[in-house]
Amino acid sequence: MAPSPAAPLQIEAVPVLDDNYVFLLSRGSEAVLVDPAVAPPLIERLEQRQLQLVAVLQTHHHHDHIGGTPELQRRWPRCRVVAAAADRSRIPFQTDPVADGDRLSLLGEPITVLAVPGHTRAHVAYHLPNSGDLFVGDTMFVAGCGRLFEGTPEQLWQALQRLTALPPDTRIWCAHEYSAANLRWAVEQVPAADPLRVALDQRLQQVEQLRRQGQPSVPSTVAAERATNLFVRSSSPAALAELRRHKDHWRG
Repeated sequence: MAPSPAAPLQIEAVPVLDDNYVFLLSRGSEAVLVDPAVAPPLIERLEQRQLQLVAVLQTHHHHDHIGGTPELQRRWPRCRVVAAAADRSRIPFQTDPVADGDRLSLLGEPITVLAVPGHTRAHVAYHLPNSGDLFVGDTMFVAGCGRLFEGTPEQLWQALQRLTALPPDTRIWCAHEYSAANLRWAVEQVPAADPLRVALDQRLQQVEQLRRQGQPSVPSTVAAERATNLFVRSSSPAALAELRRHKDHWRG
């Protein structure tokens, strides 16, 4: 039986490995996972809560995002695996290949697939317009963006502009806890007298307080990234590429 949309959608950031987050979405007795890097702690959590895993959403092919999925499929054989059709060779266990603009429904929520290449050539994001949630994988982080492993600066710049064109209160769930480092780097790039520096300092303090309390710094919001993410605020692909090169070699 499908969950009632009247029940609230629950989203939990589950920390795994060194700095990854797996996102556990649930409504009623059903659950969806986003980018399960490993399986055992997720199986334990789902079984403790008596949740049935109905789907996995994969944003891209890197092992720290797909590593747990085959074991989860063995535990829940009817579980759907949604991933980019263009990445079938690298995510061969996908059951539901998707492309830009495709729509699906899980847990009573409509979901739109957004192609956001740059970090990898077939990276996708998942937007839940009704709940106002956006799962971006490694395309964007709090005050940061993914490295350009396969895509071009133009692709990544366009992807960031596309994601941050969504409503300002959209919650952004990014897959790594890089926030404090990203903000420390960003603070160094902005003159002390610039009002942006004040906003970056304040956000860094907020993130550091959350981390001291053992809390994740995600989700962010579109509004917060427009205000304090230097990559989002970059004026052109060339400007983004220069920032990305600098961040790649930063050892703060």
